[in-house]
Amino acid sequence: MKNHISHPAHHLSLQVQIDEDTLGIDALPVARPQLRRWVQAALRADAEIVLRFVGLEESQVLNHQYRGKNSPTNVLTFDYAHEPIVQADIVICLPVLEREAAEQHKPLRNHLAHLVIHGVLHAHGMDHLTDEEAADMEAAEVALLKRFRIRDPYQLPEE
Repeated sequence: MKNHISHPAHHLSLQVQIDEDTLGIDALPVARPQLRRWVQAALRADAEIVLRFVGLEESQVLNHQYRGKNSPTNVLTFDYAHEPIVQADIVICLPVLEREAAEQHKPLRNHLAHLVIHGVLHAHGMDHLTDEEAADMEAAEVALLKRFRIRDPYQLPEE
């Protein structure tokens, strides 16, 4: 009989914010407990994370201010600390996600799961600036998404 060691889940303080004025009160395409499961799956340490859903204008302002790019983007991660507790704000632009999911012929739920996990990995300090970093981060994302029965987001859809 194999000895299975149980690893306790990392403690997560998660706050979900929605720009209700821009997106509406029912903007989230999934329930909050599902968002928590995706974040929790990608944790490598205890964490305090704010997951904020915004419209095009706020995303563009933040992307311009912090990355020098004058356009909205799908996800931005502001990581403030990696130790002893990961602290980060993850900003997701729902209109960009919806457009990308449609263009890439992916279910919105799956694309959202990918970008939530992507943001959490950034919060832990992972990046994709070099080919090696990108390969490591993509492998981690694919493995985590597989737990939720979500196919590899980097594979082209079958025709």
